[in-house]
Amino acid sequence: DDRVQLLLRLHISHVLQVCSPHTADLDAGLPARGLNGEAYRGHIFWDELYIYPFLNFRLPEVTRGFLLYRYRRMDEARSAAKEAGFRGAMFPWQSGSDGQEETQVVHLNPNSGKWEPDLSHNQRHVNAAIFYNVWNYYEATGDYAFLRDYGAEMLLEIARFWSSIAHYNPERDRYEIHGVMGPDEFHEKLPGSDEEGLRNNAYTNVMVAWLSEVAGEVLNLLSERRRESLREKIGLTGEEVEKWGEMSRKMFVPFHGDGIISQFEGYEDLEDLDWDHYREEYGNIQRLDRILRAEGEDPDRYKLAKQADAVLLFFLFPEGNIEGLLERLDYDYEPDTIRKNIDYYDHRTSHGSTLSYVAHAGILAGLDPESSWERYMVALESDIGDVQGGTTQEGIHMGVMAGTLDLIQRVYAGSKVHGDTLYFNPKPVKQLEGLSFPMRFRGIRLETSLQEGTITVSAQADGLRRPVKIGVGDDVRELKPGGSETFEI
Repeated sequence: DDRVQLLLRLHISHVLQVCSPHTADLDAGLPARGLNGEAYRGHIFWDELYIYPFLNFRLPEVTRGFLLYRYRRMDEARSAAKEAGFRGAMFPWQSGSDGQEETQVVHLNPNSGKWEPDLSHNQRHVNAAIFYNVWNYYEATGDYAFLRDYGAEMLLEIARFWSSIAHYNPERDRYEIHGVMGPDEFHEKLPGSDEEGLRNNAYTNVMVAWLSEVAGEVLNLLSERRRESLREKIGLTGEEVEKWGEMSRKMFVPFHGDGIISQFEGYEDLEDLDWDHYREEYGNIQRLDRILRAEGEDPDRYKLAKQADAVLLFFLFPEGNIEGLLERLDYDYEPDTIRKNIDYYDHRTSHGSTLSYVAHAGILAGLDPESSWERYMVALESDIGDVQGGTTQEGIHMGVMAGTLDLIQRVYAGSKVHGDTLYFNPKPVKQLEGLSFPMRFRGIRLETSLQEGTITVSAQADGLRRPVKIGVGDDVRELKPGGSETFEI
């Protein structure tokens, strides 16, 4: 498909402009809107979550450099946590040159011409995203030196922050997190509440349960000498580590209806929106929050979302992992859990962020390949078609550009790292037959190609490199430099 190839190359071009090997050693962050526009004033958000998975297998040294931007601003994150009454490191929703919180407190609603309060600084889930990015980089690269010298400290301090913001509810025998916003952004608080943020955003809580478990594993990966010196440096106590273990097993996750994960506690009590009316009245309803406020309504009252929120969990974690997470928390997981949840929220999402179509396309890839590809094409056309009506001229969207590239290798080709093995589980998307693309895994350059019923992975012979393990299902093979392996799928 010439159109798809053209757009992928356009996205690669923009990603390379911002994520150049020449920036790997600079003290630079990754701005959400790239370098060709002034939108968001060059600030760094959570969009890295959609960008690093692609870079990890292409330019891992660039990911490493961007992660060091966060590390160098740890002291500011520690100060922010302390000022808010928490421990550890609390990174800001919008970060700039010095790592302080740069999020605006008001924003202009162009539909009404009025300035409105902005509570988005409560999107503390950016800290879960940074944790995820650091850990995924380590898993993809095996860069133990980075984990030892920088990554572990970030991971432990972020885990400390979450353990201090969470509280134990003895009536439920569960840990809860209040006063935060999820990725959705349309819901800033419960209707009629004076309390900022929401209670028990499901995405946030499950991410915290996961990272609490991983934080304990990180300590065990370090040598005894490094582990003890790091614990002494940050003042980490045994009681804190024990609490992480409890949180990984006892975090509260709200559910409603027939196995539907509630976006947050109280979501099921919100009103249903007449979506057909608003589509007929306004056409483009991506920014329903602005439309509703201009009408004198409050988006907090309704079951709607700007972008993937609770279902984002199914995008970030393979099915087996999310099943294990929920079962560890003693919640039921059924074979149709993902399908029921994506069906429910897909009808209640306006896709007001370009990131949303990336996540929904990824989730649907194994359930409904045709619907997945439709959403993928919308994401692919986002910037060149300026689907948000004028935002592209202010700066391209790095998350959707890198996200569409990541979907090819991580979702449609089904690549994932488990232990020291790179696995593939290709999805049945007919448009991808004949696809080939390069990757780097543990220092070896790979070429992966899909044909009908097979996947072939070849390793380039470049220097003295150790073999790597490649797997499809239970079939795991050792791939030597210069070698090639073909698997049936």
